[in-house]
Amino acid sequence: MRAFICGLKGPTLEDDERAFLRDAAPWGVILFRRNVDAPEQIARLTAEIRDALGRHAPVLVDQEGGRVQRLGPPHWRAYPAAARFELAAANAGQAERLAWLGARLIAHDLRSVGVDVDCLPVLDTPAEDSHSIIGDRAYSRDPARVAAIGRAAAEGLMAGGVAPVMKHIPGHGRARADSHLELPVVKASREDLELMDFAPFKANADLPMAMSAHVVYAAIDPVTPGTLSKAVIGDIVRGHAGFDGLLMTDDLSMKALSGSFRQRAENAIGAGCDIVLHCNGDLAEARPVAEGAPALAGKALERAERALERVRRPVEFFDVGEATREFDAAMRAVA
Repeated sequence: MRAFICGLKGPTLEDDERAFLRDAAPWGVILFRRNVDAPEQIARLTAEIRDALGRHAPVLVDQEGGRVQRLGPPHWRAYPAAARFELAAANAGQAERLAWLGARLIAHDLRSVGVDVDCLPVLDTPAEDSHSIIGDRAYSRDPARVAAIGRAAAEGLMAGGVAPVMKHIPGHGRARADSHLELPVVKASREDLELMDFAPFKANADLPMAMSAHVVYAAIDPVTPGTLSKAVIGDIVRGHAGFDGLLMTDDLSMKALSGSFRQRAENAIGAGCDIVLHCNGDLAEARPVAEGAPALAGKALERAERALERVRRPVEFFDVGEATREFDAAMRAVA
């Protein structure tokens, strides 16, 4: 088992992908809209992934709601963007309740088709002049509210047997560029970063998994994006924020990063990431990523096992109908 996660090309597992999974042995697989058709199809695909790997490997998805929702209508409900919970709520407690309910309903959807990791909550705090790539994916513009509402969402996922991945540690909210397309450089002081950007992650440092940010924090490391920076991961993620869970990279195929795909993987692991992520399903890129990823061992393996232990237990009874009625009644106010 190697320290990477890969994507697939489409809604079925093709022969070359089956062989790749068997030979490269990724820790897990991540699904996107191109992989999603209907509930029966996803359940079959997740079973085939695990059969090819010969173990109950984690299957991940980005199911946030709003703009980032891989499972959607007509087979699944359209979940609201994160920012709507604060808008719909009469008080802080109700916003947290709605985030918990939404995430618990998402967990019900995901577990029923064999998906057991959701790349949620987004704990980025958007600044006024930042790029819209985060925008309404954030719970609030107040880092304390981001931390609290995001925590409720994470707890909702875990109650439903789905592991949360907080993102994008240590913070993408101040970036003025989309890291899918270019490398953002944040010039704020360390003091300002700690007060706004890093704070929600520090408050949730006990969560099991996190995804890195392809962002340069000039006050910490003026050259290297966080994903590849020993200073950012060691001093900020593991040090200041105190996160000791499983740290995965954001997608290595994003244009914020440069260099060969093997170099990207090796540099991320060398900087302190536990697992590297490659999403687009292009095996010509995924193979060198796999070659650059080491066997999952030592502290990284311990973190991976600990993360999944938190959700691989019997799920308590959950009244989906009642939860849906409560959630919908509250959200209709801001429809």
